[in-house]
Amino acid sequence: MSQELLAIIEQIEREKGIKKEILLEAVESALLSAARKVVDLKPEEELRVEIDPATGKIKAFKNKEEITTIDFGRIAASTARQVIIQKMREAEKDVVFAEFQDKVGEIVSGTVYRFDKGNIVVDLLGKTEGIILKREQSPQEEFKQGQRIRAYVVEVRKEVKGPQIILSRTHPNLVKKLFELEVPEIYEGIVEIKSISRQPGERTKIAVWSKNEKVDSVGACVGMRGNRVRNIVNEVQGEKIDIVRYNDDIREYIKAALSPAKVSEIKLDKEKLRAEVIVDDDQLSLAIGKHGQNVRLASRLLGWELDIRTKATVAIEASKEKEAVVEKEVAAEKEEKKKKIEVSLEQLPGVGEKILAGLEAAGLNSLEDIAKAKLEDLTKVKGVGNKKAQKLIEEARKLMRK
Repeated sequence: MSQELLAIIEQIEREKGIKKEILLEAVESALLSAARKVVDLKPEEELRVEIDPATGKIKAFKNKEEITTIDFGRIAASTARQVIIQKMREAEKDVVFAEFQDKVGEIVSGTVYRFDKGNIVVDLLGKTEGIILKREQSPQEEFKQGQRIRAYVVEVRKEVKGPQIILSRTHPNLVKKLFELEVPEIYEGIVEIKSISRQPGERTKIAVWSKNEKVDSVGACVGMRGNRVRNIVNEVQGEKIDIVRYNDDIREYIKAALSPAKVSEIKLDKEKLRAEVIVDDDQLSLAIGKHGQNVRLASRLLGWELDIRTKATVAIEASKEKEAVVEKEVAAEKEEKKKKIEVSLEQLPGVGEKILAGLEAAGLNSLEDIAKAKLEDLTKVKGVGNKKAQKLIEEARKLMRK
């Protein structure tokens, strides 16, 4: 039984990847549990079971004295069998959990095993299963049972049934990791991915920068005749990928991010991380993109809020603003004149609102104007006759002298 048990453990180690030491410890624990049922122990006595890792020989010790009367062959074949299986399953789950916990943030390969309520269950090379939840699936992608699939490991959870591996086909880092696998310059650290924004199934923008002036970051990602980026596009089933050259100059970076649209002018608000981008009329649809896709992805890539406007729109708004300023100035000037008239002429006896309005229309806005006015000038004002005009001139002169 000893050699047979050892052979089984070694076979499990090869097939399941569970370390021999973990399995031996599980078997020892199971045999100890079974031995306690057949050995008469006093409360102060200790029972221990050991398995020789080289020969598979099983020994039992009560305190420090070896027990030779236990038939471990019979025990292992009956009482300990289920416990051993259970322990080995637990150890197998722990191995799988540890292995895939280290792969969080990486890409794993597998095959589509089955579909469950809209979720995709993936067979991960026969070791375990992963799941792509419906929300982690690209709306433009379709998979068939048995089809090869690569996915990004988002999370590994410990469940009663075993580790649950959450995969994603929509995470931006899926595209990022594909570039790392496809482009040696990125893997080696010569080219760096500065930022990435993605609308799954539609478009991805990725900003790259080269630490070596002799290496073109965009060219390295595109590859000879576009082979490298084409391989990635095929992997994400036709999703468009814009490779943007990163630039410390935010104006140049914005222009690159909004490609293929051509930018005419950029006004920056660095405190609010906001930019007003002005383009020609024929470039507006390109800059905004379908359903706002281009400007939205560019904004996420940059970390700036982008406001796209045409030259015509800016000109109209500037004209309206100028008109508003002029109107405000004219209104303020009128108000000032009105106040001046009211303050200066209201002291004159017999001057009401109508006469004040008439004097203003005649250009007589102050006591000084009235005092110097001619009778014929004043009599032109409605409601002012010769006597009234003469009296206004006299009163104005009196007030001036005061």
